[in-house]
Amino acid sequence: MYTQERKVPLPTGVILVVDDQDFNLRLLEALLTPLGHTVRFAIDGIDCLEKVQAEKPDLILLDIMMPRMDGFETAARLKGNPESRNIPVVMVTSLTEVDERVKALECGANDFLSKPVNELELRARVNSLLEVKAYHDHMQDYQKKLESEVARRTDDLQKAFATIKSASLETIYRLSRAAEFKDDDTGEHIIRIGHFSATIAKHMGLSAHDVETILYAAPMHDVGKIATPDAILRKPGKLDADEWRIMQQHSRQGALILEGSDSELLQMAESIALTHHEKWDGSGYPQGLKGQEIPIAGRITAIADVFDALTSKRPYKEPFSLEKSFAIIRESRGSHFDPQVVDAFFAITDDIIRIKQEYQNN
Repeated sequence: MYTQERKVPLPTGVILVVDDQDFNLRLLEALLTPLGHTVRFAIDGIDCLEKVQAEKPDLILLDIMMPRMDGFETAARLKGNPESRNIPVVMVTSLTEVDERVKALECGANDFLSKPVNELELRARVNSLLEVKAYHDHMQDYQKKLESEVARRTDDLQKAFATIKSASLETIYRLSRAAEFKDDDTGEHIIRIGHFSATIAKHMGLSAHDVETILYAAPMHDVGKIATPDAILRKPGKLDADEWRIMQQHSRQGALILEGSDSELLQMAESIALTHHEKWDGSGYPQGLKGQEIPIAGRITAIADVFDALTSKRPYKEPFSLEKSFAIIRESRGSHFDPQVVDAFFAITDDIIRIKQEYQNN
């Protein structure tokens, strides 16, 4: 059975012919136009650069010997410009010396045609380079589309992650507030503790990642209070020895609630819940840790928690003034609190006061 051979169409494009001789321009136009190409003219190198700036051709046929700017410099400028470096350049020249051709290649020429131009050779050179240019353009477009798709998908993933993160953090806040509602009717305390702690951590030079983790972990410091009897939490007077022992259990109970997670956030929250009542001098609870045995997040949350308790109304006390609260914190430097954390706290008192006012109980 006879099958007719399918002919692959030859590539066509916009070709810029650069020559200071009108005869050469017209000759190349006469040879290229019947092949389906669109021919543009430039009379020297400067004119060529201007034409390329206005309309990017698919191929440039470039004479070497021209006034104002010769072909060598023109080719070098074309190849030195990111916007035109991928346009194929064919040097059309009567020069036959090897040194001249090497110089043309060094300037960025892709191929040569010798004058007088042979029609078959011209066609072969042009077709070959236009095919290369078309493939390069295709790959460049594909790369741009791929980058655009990657950017779009990355944006979608980031939005999805942000949604999941927001939902997770909201759940954490709500569960933390469930515990805090037992002795803080608004639950604003947990938000202040997170911001106090994160601001102190930032001033102390902790990484942005650790600062953000503390921001969301510190509000869970008292989650163990959910297991503490209301009669103890809301007692208007001083706790007796047995009641105090029960109250102290909320640190371990909070850690037990949070333990065993693979989440870095919950791991830090577990550590904070367990250690935010430890004291720098070792007199705290539940483990009697001392100095740097206490994790830094616990040391930071400790001062945030005490300051907020001092300046807030509780069933057993009215809020202290800022001056009195600051004085108590300062006096506890080196005993209750890490001296460096105290120093960081007092370096940002304007921020501490702002947070206190912004998240004040309604």
